[in-house]
Amino acid sequence: MSGPLEGRVALVAGATRGAGRGVAVELGAAGAIVYVTGRTTRDRRSEYDRPETLEDTADLVTEAGGQGIAVPTDHLEPDRVGALVERIDTEQGRLDVLVNDIWGAEHLFAWDTPVWEHDLAKGLRLLRLAVETHAITSHHALPLLLRHPGGLVVEMTDGTAEYNRDTYRNSFFYDLAKTSVLRMAFSLGHELGPRGATAVALTPGWMRSEIMLDAFGVTEDTWRDALAAEPHFAISETPRYVGRAVAALAADPDVARFNGRSLSSGGLAPVYGYTDLDGSRPDAWRYLVEVQDAGKPADVTGYR
Repeated sequence: MSGPLEGRVALVAGATRGAGRGVAVELGAAGAIVYVTGRTTRDRRSEYDRPETLEDTADLVTEAGGQGIAVPTDHLEPDRVGALVERIDTEQGRLDVLVNDIWGAEHLFAWDTPVWEHDLAKGLRLLRLAVETHAITSHHALPLLLRHPGGLVVEMTDGTAEYNRDTYRNSFFYDLAKTSVLRMAFSLGHELGPRGATAVALTPGWMRSEIMLDAFGVTEDTWRDALAAEPHFAISETPRYVGRAVAALAADPDVARFNGRSLSSGGLAPVYGYTDLDGSRPDAWRYLVEVQDAGKPADVTGYR
């Protein structure tokens, strides 16, 4: 292993696919030892019933130059999360980066459905998966992260604090979940900052996750075919883009300047100088406000 994060230990909770996988791979590319967790393995699928597996993510981390270690974990089970952290302590004796990316609720919310019409069981399950899991993981992992100064916690969400403050996000339950995660980073910043660690909230833009690509009936190689149906998809980005944001934050000796703040992959790109895989720098949240939400025709000129 080599790179700016060589010898550093990371836990990416919720790394089977999407942003979690992108983050894990980029941390590996920077030389980190990366523990990845999730519920879908080569032997058993979660209720998502998706083909991506945790072991595949670990292999990608290792191929990228790090060390990927897959630990199947349901983060709603405190004992399982506690055992995970004990294993990291036993094997590594430290934890430098915690990425709380647990979600698993794409199938649980209905767009533009008011709370009184929304399936209550699904809504409450969404909140457990998106909020309770993060709290359980932080409870167990942060004592190990605080053992050495300079630790970083990244709370992954959807939307910046500014955007979510002024924008209704799909449904009562989705809106509440994503805004809660933003507030978690703010609260953790107050608790971790005086103890030598940093917490931030981080959002990708319109991300070309495996699920999103499937929804449009395209692949990463053919994603531009989706522009005929949704021209604003031109601002989209790969999961590796937000992964590079996390790797840059983790390698920054002055990362504490962002403590408690809400950040985005596109907003950090010019700060740290990274690009997406195609060499572009999509700034999705600025684009959404100034172009898409403003009702203008799709035009990414000046936004990627």
